Amino acid sequence: MVNDVNFRPWEDPEAAPLIDIANVTKRFGAFTAIHDLSLKIYPREFFAILGPSGCGKTTLMRMLGGFDEPTSGSINLEGEDLTGTSPAKRPVNMMFQSYALFPHLTVQDNIAFGLKREKMPKGEIAERVEQMLGLVQLQDFAARKPHQLSGGQRQRVALARALAKRPKLLLLDEPLGALDKKLREATQFELMGIQEQLGCTFVIVTHDQEEAMTVSSRIAVMKQGEIAQVAPPEQIYEAPASRYVADFIGDVNIIEGHVSAGGESRMSLSWREGEPELVVETGIGLPRGETAWLSLRPEKVSIATTRPETDNALQGKVLDIAYLGNVSTYHVELANGQVVKAQETNAGRSGNRGITWDDQVWVGWSAEAGVVLTS
Repeated sequence: MVNDVNFRPWEDPEAAPLIDIANVTKRFGAFTAIHDLSLKIYPREFFAILGPSGCGKTTLMRMLGGFDEPTSGSINLEGEDLTGTSPAKRPVNMMFQSYALFPHLTVQDNIAFGLKREKMPKGEIAERVEQMLGLVQLQDFAARKPHQLSGGQRQRVALARALAKRPKLLLLDEPLGALDKKLREATQFELMGIQEQLGCTFVIVTHDQEEAMTVSSRIAVMKQGEIAQVAPPEQIYEAPASRYVADFIGDVNIIEGHVSAGGESRMSLSWREGEPELVVETGIGLPRGETAWLSLRPEKVSIATTRPETDNALQGKVLDIAYLGNVSTYHVELANGQVVKAQETNAGRSGNRGITWDDQVWVGWSAEAGVVLTS
């Protein structure tokens, strides 16, 4: 992700996109994998396509790479329609999940492979390979073969090979899926640093929400061949456009109710008989009786053995506790059976907050803590 708080070209109506996907549909027989999808990706973005299995994200990437053609619509790179352009003739490269390294070639020969096919002069190839080895910090491993490398090192070789041809667009298909959690997290920051250094546009396809949130300038959340929301990570998390997005990104409480009173900035939701109405700050005005859903992140919900002084407070019983090291998540069952999750930071070494299973507790949150959704 470009390390610049002012880097928001999608907000500039004069900014020209690098990739313009216009009304693209892709069918496989009677099955529609992508339906009338439009999307703009800008130069220097680290763009993430996120979604569950079968949502169409890999199909979209394969069309960007030229491995599949749209049934209808167009994909334009710098204003040029790529329809019918083979993968080898596109200024686009792709890094596969399997890395697809040649086992009989050394690291430097793997990186040089595409350059040799393009008949680049030997001196330029050697110089470019040396640059790529330095970029991924593998100078000391140039003569090794893939089986002599760790998973993280193989991943970096594949990245160097993909970047050696200096593509305008690099596609990464679940590139870190084979790495363990700690190495994956470290490699995410390495990818961000490399992308920042080169100024190349990266598009990553992943089902890993944390990965998408960490590396990307924007995220497109996909659902059944369509885009549910495109926005920067903080907006996707804090202001989801729908229950689907709220539920897919991170952990969330979703409470269904009906508008009982309110105006444009503050409203009340009637949600369960016998429970107090929920007070919500919102930027949208909804008519009385309208169905709405409150999306509430667990870390915005407090838990205590006494009633908190806050806009919303509900009493219940601790049903379950998940200790995750830095945080603990409490599942609290209210009298009507609704379960609300509250998350607290474990500031002390013991992680013991004096609350355990079956305790009677209060959960509370402020009026502005949640987001009101209408779909």
